[in-house]
Amino acid sequence: MIQRKNFSSGAKWEDIVGYSRAVQIGNTLEVTGTVALGDNGVVGKGDFYQQTKFIIEKVDKILISAGFALSDVVRTRMFVTDISHWEEIGKAHGEFFKDIRPATTMVEVSALIDPDYLVEIEFTAIKL
Repeated sequence: MIQRKNFSSGAKWEDIVGYSRAVQIGNTLEVTGTVALGDNGVVGKGDFYQQTKFIIEKVDKILISAGFALSDVVRTRMFVTDISHWEEIGKAHGEFFKDIRPATTMVEVSALIDPDYLVEIEFTAIKL
């Protein structure tokens, strides 16, 4: 029987909204949409590149805690508040994934949950 394992970040929103930071089913890990929220608030305010880089570094820690690695990522979904900054976002994404080359989507959204969030990224990882 395939086991389900939920990973929590401890954020108060997880209980309110009813979600997990990540969910593992078998060899697949789904990481919820992640924004540039650090211990002291929003990281990289006004900077698409810095927010993207911070998000990927933050998710790398989640992957490692679940026994996965960035090299296991097969898909990223990027939600951005201004698609005209795609090159900055893409540059940061490419610094981590240029050799891994996951399937990727980048779409513009009208807003994220906080106006200081410019980028939100979901990740899917599969461990072979």
